[in-house]
Amino acid sequence: MSLKIIRPGLLTSIQDAGRYGYQKIGVLISGAMDTYSMRLANMLVGNDENEGTLEITLLGPTIEFTADTLIAVTGGNFNPIIDGMPVPYMRPVAVKTGAIMKFGSCHTGCRAYLAVAGGFDVNPVMGSKSTYLRANFGGFKGRSLQKNDLLNTGTPHSFGRQMLSSLLSRGAQSFAEAKWYIGKTHLSGKILRKPIRVTAGIHYKYFDQQSKYNFFSSEYTVTNNADRMGYRLKGDLLRTENPLEIISEAVGLGTIQVPPQGLPIILMADHQSVAGYPIIAQAIAVDVARIAQMKPNDHIHFKLISNEEGEQLFIEMEKFMENIKIAINAKLQN
Repeated sequence: MSLKIIRPGLLTSIQDAGRYGYQKIGVLISGAMDTYSMRLANMLVGNDENEGTLEITLLGPTIEFTADTLIAVTGGNFNPIIDGMPVPYMRPVAVKTGAIMKFGSCHTGCRAYLAVAGGFDVNPVMGSKSTYLRANFGGFKGRSLQKNDLLNTGTPHSFGRQMLSSLLSRGAQSFAEAKWYIGKTHLSGKILRKPIRVTAGIHYKYFDQQSKYNFFSSEYTVTNNADRMGYRLKGDLLRTENPLEIISEAVGLGTIQVPPQGLPIILMADHQSVAGYPIIAQAIAVDVARIAQMKPNDHIHFKLISNEEGEQLFIEMEKFMENIKIAINAKLQN
């Protein structure tokens, strides 16, 4: 089975949970920007939740299915259609051979995730199928997708095979969707617009009181300089009380650093492993996925919480994801 790329969209690449264990030699983790949407898409088609998916950014692709395929689309809403009919999100969808799926521009959010039952048949690099675009390795030929690319899919697990057979037995012309779906997620309703929760960064105490006040009381805007490496923001300037001489230190996903000009940068999936700018805050893991769904000119607010609160929110989200997995598996048995 394979997918043929008719039009690639603005930036479409294969991404999974990331490439762990190699930062000490300068190889970044990479992986999906919104890992929760990526995991949900995989769950819906019976894959391991860390399997590779298509990450679709800002403007989506047009894809021809060369075989019957079970898919799921999650994340930002790009209004995908097949034969003029809208393709529903957050549920398994069986697509018939020859169908052409078109994604538009993003309506809400910034990134969508397309999973196929069996995953994409590409060779893992250092244990991951993720594409590291700057270094040109991983994923499909180490790059974003291009016109006429053919993506082979792997062998679906039993869930995917049974769901595909069940849905296609309805006799739909181009596709058939499950009647059940995942409801509320981290992107539902007003959740996407809530403040981004952060913990104090390792240099937080060195920032002056006005900067601390500005950071949490004012609005910042995502600039056009926002990509998989990081988001530069514009808004009130942030300053340390005294100039800091900082030795480069380890940074992580969601680290918020402040370069000399005073405007913060949020580090994202393709962030460097070390940095030498003062770190004012660290976005909690649960909210990094919401940051990944923000696009240029979107507004962002920050809220300070404790490390303990951040850990509890992470535990609650993981319990939520586990409950979804249990519920999906139960659907096939009913």
